[in-house]
Amino acid sequence: MEISKVEAMSPLTWAYVGDSVYETYIRTYLVEKTNLKPHKLHIKAINYVKAQAQAESLQKIYDSLTQKEQEIVRRARNTQNHHVAKNANPADYMYSTAFEGLIGYLYLTGQEQRLNEILKMIIINNSIDKV
Repeated sequence: MEISKVEAMSPLTWAYVGDSVYETYIRTYLVEKTNLKPHKLHIKAINYVKAQAQAESLQKIYDSLTQKEQEIVRRARNTQNHHVAKNANPADYMYSTAFEGLIGYLYLTGQEQRLNEILKMIIINNSIDKV
């Protein structure tokens, strides 16, 4: 998709896509690395895709992001969201939206290599590779 078209979208749209991309990545990773049954896979995946875990992941990789990526994070974090988080505090929810916004932006702009680099950083920083 054209970068100008993606830039014109709401950061919440990026986050909407990023949520799906990240969850699919984590689910696929767990299927490849474990022998768990679907219910256990779901329980394990929740530990990585919940708002608190995403907020923590963003904090761990933030300094490794480019200036442009940090700007994407700021835009997504500061976007007015009228949704009330069920299982997260407001700060974690804001940062998880920022995290998902970054993932969605990279995906939508076709920056697959950078997206994979960031997802691998998250795997390493969160010890997901030790599942």
